Amino acid sequence: MALRRAAATLLLRSRLRGPVSTPAHRTLNPLPAPPRRHFSPRPRPPVPASAAAVADAAEEAFEAARTTNDMLASFSRLEAAVPANDRRLALACLKLGQHLEASGSVDPSRVLSLALRCLGILEATPNASASVSASDAVSLAMALHLAGSASFDLSRFHDALSFLARSLRLLTPLIPERGVSFGTGEEAAEGFDVRPVAHAVRLQLANVKTALGRREEALADMRACLDLKESILPPGSRELGAAYRDLAEAHASLLDFKQALPLCHKALELHESTLGKNSMEVAQDRRLLGVIYTGLEQHEQALEQNEISQKVMKSWGAAGPELLHAEIDAANIKIALGKFDEAIGVLKNVAKQVEKDSEMRALVFISMAKALANQEKAGDTKRCLEIACGILEKKELAAPDKVAEAYIEVSSLYEMVNEFDKAISLLKRSLGMLERIPQAQHLEGNVAARIGWLLLLTGKVSEAIPYLEDAVERMKDSFGPKHYGVGYVYNNLGAAYMEMDRPQSAAQMFALAKEVMDVSLGPHHSDTIEACQSLANAYNTMGSYALAMEFQKRVVDSWRSHGPDARDELKEAIRQYNQIKTKAFASLSPGGSANVLPELQAHETDSDSDKAVQK
Repeated sequence: MALRRAAATLLLRSRLRGPVSTPAHRTLNPLPAPPRRHFSPRPRPPVPASAAAVADAAEEAFEAARTTNDMLASFSRLEAAVPANDRRLALACLKLGQHLEASGSVDPSRVLSLALRCLGILEATPNASASVSASDAVSLAMALHLAGSASFDLSRFHDALSFLARSLRLLTPLIPERGVSFGTGEEAAEGFDVRPVAHAVRLQLANVKTALGRREEALADMRACLDLKESILPPGSRELGAAYRDLAEAHASLLDFKQALPLCHKALELHESTLGKNSMEVAQDRRLLGVIYTGLEQHEQALEQNEISQKVMKSWGAAGPELLHAEIDAANIKIALGKFDEAIGVLKNVAKQVEKDSEMRALVFISMAKALANQEKAGDTKRCLEIACGILEKKELAAPDKVAEAYIEVSSLYEMVNEFDKAISLLKRSLGMLERIPQAQHLEGNVAARIGWLLLLTGKVSEAIPYLEDAVERMKDSFGPKHYGVGYVYNNLGAAYMEMDRPQSAAQMFALAKEVMDVSLGPHHSDTIEACQSLANAYNTMGSYALAMEFQKRVVDSWRSHGPDARDELKEAIRQYNQIKTKAFASLSPGGSANVLPELQAHETDSDSDKAVQK
């Protein structure tokens, strides 16, 4: 309008420039004078508004805007009306960035630019270096969260982690203590509850750490998310049930099924009490329960939960991927129960409902191959796997994460039918794909460990060691140094070093394996005992008979604690103990008799074996 008024004024001035001039001399028949024009008086120019009023109006217009276009237009007017370091502009950058991120309609780099601009203004204010108020701290924390979320979307995970960690440090002092209702503290005085903001920050931290492969740390953030939701939401909330299920899924993804089970039961209890027993939320809870029971090898309970889940989904008319996945899960549970023909029947029915080259069809043939492999039908198993691989190859670019995981399962089935070279080839292909997917770092260690183990199994020891060493580091980063998977890789590394006649290196690896398994599995778990046995064997090979006897004695004691079920293992452990004892005495006194040392017997108590070791 201002431009239009200026143009109209210029036009009016050109028309009022002056009267038409008449000639100086008179003629005999002069032309009549032109009629006099009458113009309305010019309106008075508007009184210019003050800069503050313009800024206030622009701010009000931005606050009132609802659509993306309106917000962008009003933001531009506000940007022109206020100084570049005005706090109102910082908050507008924050609000616009949050809106654009939620809409998903723009490049994340634009959202990041807005977040950084907001941070630059807020951190440059005079009181930013001093102790900030609660409202200023919350604004900074929200801007940092926005920057972290945008960095995550741009796959800049370390930047995201830095922004989000700073945000959490600002919010933590403002969160009320557990059991203290909202309404105390500085944040309550300013009328703002920071717990939803802290929840958003924690949740994004969990996403970033998962993408970085730090899944144990991500699990701690998810637990903190659940604690925050429990303090915010009323008891029995439907959303709280979803939070319990999310945490259960996170534990299940780490194969921590014992921790996942009570969380999933809690989610089911909440959803049944708020939504009834036939809701889709309940169906999802029961399907997850089926997965958890399968992980716990309680297959009958798993099948029961799966069937109830399918029944609920069918009652809602569900016929999409969720139901088909549930049917494939049911077939896999039947395979675990040894009901191979029933499983194949279910899979054939699913195959009729899916497209020819769909990913779902590949999963059907993988499960069918699993059933056939258990029936020792190697030829049919290979044909099913070939069909599955043919489909998966076409999906590598569209869904690399899903295809990589499917290749892992296919390789395990090739292993079952003794096709080790194909299994190794597929695992290497899967590893190459996973290395290009930042969010799949937690799988890289598992795949590298599997490749190393298969190479070791097929006698390619020198090729196996680099994969196993790489797997240890990746798995420690993803799952922590005391995860039982790390212990198994250490154990395989020890076996590889023993094959290469490096018993000292092997002993180091076996000792690390035992240390991890003592913590993660317990000292009397069969795999922990095997690691201790391997350590004793390594020391025996090195000629360190005192250490060999010490650890062999621990093997004997551990198998003895298993009772009659481990009678054969105990007998073998005692035989090896006495063998080491004989070698130890021979090394000390070549001409003497080994009978000077008492032989360890199966009926000896722990104190008896202690005395034998001391002697």
